[in-house]
Amino acid sequence: MKNIIKSTALLLCSLAFLTACDDDRDNNPTIQTPTTFVLNTPSYAQANVDLATSESLAFSWSQPDYGFPALASYQIQVSPTNRWTKDIQAGEKDATDQAVGDYKTFDTEFSLVKGSVAANEMAKALQEIVRYEPNNVPASQDVYVRVRAAYAGDTIYSNAVQIKVLPYYMKLKDAAIDVWYLIGGCIGDGAWTNDKGAVGTSVMPLYTEEGQEYNKTTGVGTLTYTGYFPAGAEFKIIHTIGDNWANTIDVICAGLVFRDGGDDPGNISVSESGYYKITLDPVKRTCTMEKVANQTPKTFASMFISGAFNDWATTTSMQPVNTFDGAVNHDWYFDLDATSGSTEAKFLADPDWTNNWGGNGFPYGYATSGGDNIPVKPGKYRVLFNDITGQYHFIETEE
Repeated sequence: MKNIIKSTALLLCSLAFLTACDDDRDNNPTIQTPTTFVLNTPSYAQANVDLATSESLAFSWSQPDYGFPALASYQIQVSPTNRWTKDIQAGEKDATDQAVGDYKTFDTEFSLVKGSVAANEMAKALQEIVRYEPNNVPASQDVYVRVRAAYAGDTIYSNAVQIKVLPYYMKLKDAAIDVWYLIGGCIGDGAWTNDKGAVGTSVMPLYTEEGQEYNKTTGVGTLTYTGYFPAGAEFKIIHTIGDNWANTIDVICAGLVFRDGGDDPGNISVSESGYYKITLDPVKRTCTMEKVANQTPKTFASMFISGAFNDWATTTSMQPVNTFDGAVNHDWYFDLDATSGSTEAKFLADPDWTNNWGGNGFPYGYATSGGDNIPVKPGKYRVLFNDITGQYHFIETEE
């Protein structure tokens, strides 16, 4: 009898197990491979959204049917033609160094089934693709938007929806370099004049460093300066000209440390006169100052700038930056008006071109002896040049 009971119990357990397995199979999701999903048409689609006055354009979409609630990553794309053959973000450029493409993928990634595009970013995308001229912008522009979904290495796209916007002309350019400045008794005229008008005379910008990359949106990156510093002379490194830099955290003080509130820790100085290189990394918030190997660089009594803007004359003088008592100057500045159109420029120490420098970068670069003509875009600039390193910077000024 006991054996019969045991056998019956075992049979019931087996049936229960098999039933549970069947239930599991019934409840397991079937993994699917969707090919598209639905982007909803926004309520403002035909409302002629004014990109100049609007803040953002909102979109929502359905989740692709993967058979389970997958956590996909979404990016919004835009095209003025509804052709999706080449992303302007891919990096291809034409002969004029402008990006080529018929659509753009915006950088922001979304994990939810909704997102938005800033109106100015939409305007910028249209400017990049269509290339409006200042006086030839359409009153209204049809725009097509779709969403890209990425999950587990697969990418699919939604349908495209049409919206109407009011575009505007936008001058496209990378963000200006986020400059830091030297100021002190051994910088410029030594007067500590913390004023925008004193750039090149009392305040000295640090230069960009060859081989470094600079954020195209923020302009932030590593900066350097090489020059002569007398023993005991004092200076600071500031970020924003005109601020009350005695009370701000964006100041580098004694010990080459970033000030973080509290009392002023004092000024930077060196105990031994000589040529030093300052290297500032604003991302890592580090700053170093080291003596360079060459302590006897060639000095020049004068410096000139020549180019198409002055018919390649060799008598247009640049002005010395460092004029404090005891200065050994290697930095020069010049105010260049190129508002009439693109031009070229080179630096020279003598009218017979024995010592001359040029480069192919703009608005900053690294000139070499006998180098190329520097291509200068239209605008007004305060030009700075270091004759030790060849570093130069065309800093755009207000017109």
